[in-house]
Amino acid sequence: MRPTEFAQRVAAWLAGTDDEQGIIVSCRARLARNLAAMPFGPRATDADRRLVVEQVLGAARDSSRLRGALYFDLSLLDATERRLLVERHLVSPTLADAEGQRGVLFNPDEVLSVMVNEEDHLRLQAILPGLRPEDAWFQVSALDDELGAGLAYAHSPRWGYLTACPTNTGTGLRVSVLMHLPGLVLTEQIEKVLRGLAQMSCAVRGFYGEGSNALGNLFQVSNQTTLGTSEPEVVAELLRITRLLVTSEREAQQVLLTEARSQVEDKVWRAFGLLSHARVLSSQEFMNLLSALRLGFSLSLIDTLPTGFMNHLMLVTQPSHLQAQADAELSSDERDVRRAALVRQRIAEVLGRT
Repeated sequence: MRPTEFAQRVAAWLAGTDDEQGIIVSCRARLARNLAAMPFGPRATDADRRLVVEQVLGAARDSSRLRGALYFDLSLLDATERRLLVERHLVSPTLADAEGQRGVLFNPDEVLSVMVNEEDHLRLQAILPGLRPEDAWFQVSALDDELGAGLAYAHSPRWGYLTACPTNTGTGLRVSVLMHLPGLVLTEQIEKVLRGLAQMSCAVRGFYGEGSNALGNLFQVSNQTTLGTSEPEVVAELLRITRLLVTSEREAQQVLLTEARSQVEDKVWRAFGLLSHARVLSSQEFMNLLSALRLGFSLSLIDTLPTGFMNHLMLVTQPSHLQAQADAELSSDERDVRRAALVRQRIAEVLGRT
């Protein structure tokens, strides 16, 4: 199987459930782990990396939670295939752009995955739809226990799990929530909110994590502290902060509806009209229009396009997904035409017009 065969599949984390009326897209728990007897990523040779892959795959064969999992060797994939895995949030841009022995192991539903030889030897991930960080932590912790039974992790009684970057040392746990915050953006409160999150030791990144932009008013909020706190405390604190953000976003949306209802309705329905009829859509324009449509769903102005549908549409219109569906190398202009056609077709299908 090749990664391009996943282009039409629906990842479980896009289901649109438990999403606080469209405000929460997904949540993720990720653990950083290294093997005790091996040089860490920055000092590892290709032979070291190859041995890490062998040991991880050996441990995975004994894991009930990875039964039926797929492994892709990224060194054997082309740029489109690697980028498609980034778009599906199965690998980081760092892993996709690196060189040498590296790969990703994941279940067919894409909930559980393991990046091998990224910054750390292993990056274990559980990603779920909506606001379910406790469930995500439970799943990745159980996977960690299973893999740890067959692998000797680098661990210090004083410092906890040892990682290539000191900021991950301790629990090695990063919990994140992908949120849609158009109300805070449109009411010009987002910069104040971002400053407040930084003071609460939270990192805020874009759609694809570190180094990416906040496309379509989507923000990934995660903890920064991994040392001196327990995993349940990390999860509970991020959940508390996320609920505060959800409340702030709802209040901002209501301000928009109260003070500028006509303009908000016009923004939502113009977006619906453009997405339903446009012949050319750039990636950025599509994400902005989809953000307006999602805002309309959150405000109960439109209910014909559920968030699960919008989430999946957001994925399949990404550049590498479009190229995989076309089974051809597409120019930027060709992708824009194909994206518009795909959006028109999918909206027509869900509205029963075909």
